[in-house]
Amino acid sequence: MELGLQQNLTLTQQLVMTPQLQQAIKLLQLSRLELADMIQQEMEQNPALEEKVTDDTSDKNITAQEGDAPESEAEAPVKEVTIEEQVGSDVDWENYINEYNSTGRVYMESESTEAPNFEAFTSEKKTLEQHLEWQLMLSGLDDDREAIGNLIIGNLNRDGYLCMEVEEIAAATESDVEVVEDVLSLLQTFDPPGVCARTLTETLLIQVRQLGIENPVIEAIITSHLKNLENRNSKKIAKALKISVDDVRAAVNVIQYLEPKPGRKFATEEPAYITPDIYVYKVDDDFKIVMNDDGLPKLRISRFYREAVADGKKIPKETKAYLNEKMQSASWLIKSIHQRQKTIYLVMESIIKFQREFFEKGIAYLRPLILKDIAEDIEMHESTISRVTTNKYAYTPQGLFELKYFFNSSIERTGGASMASASVKERIRQMIENEDPNAPLSDDKIAAILQESDIQIARRTVAKYRKVLNILPSNKRKQL
Repeated sequence: MELGLQQNLTLTQQLVMTPQLQQAIKLLQLSRLELADMIQQEMEQNPALEEKVTDDTSDKNITAQEGDAPESEAEAPVKEVTIEEQVGSDVDWENYINEYNSTGRVYMESESTEAPNFEAFTSEKKTLEQHLEWQLMLSGLDDDREAIGNLIIGNLNRDGYLCMEVEEIAAATESDVEVVEDVLSLLQTFDPPGVCARTLTETLLIQVRQLGIENPVIEAIITSHLKNLENRNSKKIAKALKISVDDVRAAVNVIQYLEPKPGRKFATEEPAYITPDIYVYKVDDDFKIVMNDDGLPKLRISRFYREAVADGKKIPKETKAYLNEKMQSASWLIKSIHQRQKTIYLVMESIIKFQREFFEKGIAYLRPLILKDIAEDIEMHESTISRVTTNKYAYTPQGLFELKYFFNSSIERTGGASMASASVKERIRQMIENEDPNAPLSDDKIAAILQESDIQIARRTVAKYRKVLNILPSNKRKQL
């Protein structure tokens, strides 16, 4: 067999990922805040891109009105303003001076009549470290012990627990371990109760002592039976302590009101608020979709640079090429943003088409839906639908939901159409909320009840949905 090199000419079609296409794909998966940041960054880097503040038509109307002004009005000389008023000779100057020399409050023109900013009335939230340092300064300790206290406070985690060994603190401050223990004992009496503890057991015991409760049963449960308490095994606790179950329940009623994380109320994390990308309103018997464009600047290509390039006589060739590149980039960005908004609108419109009963009646009527259904309906690729529904939120008559929420796997039913998994989760949640606290429903029992409603579901599926809902198993939900 003879080997050799040959040349063949073939025609093929393939998709080339141009920079413009990459930018359009990137815009699809950005959240609303990320899109606003990206637009702001592009406006800073691209001189041909600017925010559209006023409408062009209004500018033209204003210009036309100014141009149509009569010449007589435009050329009319401005008359000098003179003050011809004279002060009368019968003014009682003595009363006038006495009135304005009174001790009452004098109002100056510079005083602002506007209400002060609301932030002037709100104080900054104090951190746990600041709260403890303030108490430490009022304790009257000497400089060495105060330094030890500051080191202890500086090594507390967000929950108020000490994350450093006493021996390490003694070595760092060149002090005795007994002195560090004394300072630590003092800090453990500070507010909030239970702070500066090293373990959960220690923080609970500190709180019990500060409440003035002297109950050996409570101390024994905290010291030796926290695991049984977590598992709600009251009989095992009663057998180990040789007491009745009622005594265990009485002790647990006190323990459950203790704070396992003393530093929780001083948490400085700010809540993250979600701004919807889409608003869905019900108008008569139909639903209206409104895109949320608040906070997103309306872009346009700078008229100054466009006219400069159009004339182009006195502009160097390199400068003209640079401006053309920037204007083309700005044009692609504006088109990509419009295409993004249009795609989101079409996807939301298709979701309403498939999930109309949900928007009218609630979560129980959510239908099974996959990305392929929406892709086929609006004639787009599944990957495009996936990007559009990522980090996008819609405000609906039923509440605020991420677009991903409307896509659910199906649960088969014996008779009738299949059911969405989110609807089944909602049923499980309602069943557990309405159960008897003394006899909670097991996963097997929940599966049996759902099968009576023609919902074919296994016990392990119920357990999986229960974990997704952050609901404890039946043995831990049982009231002691």
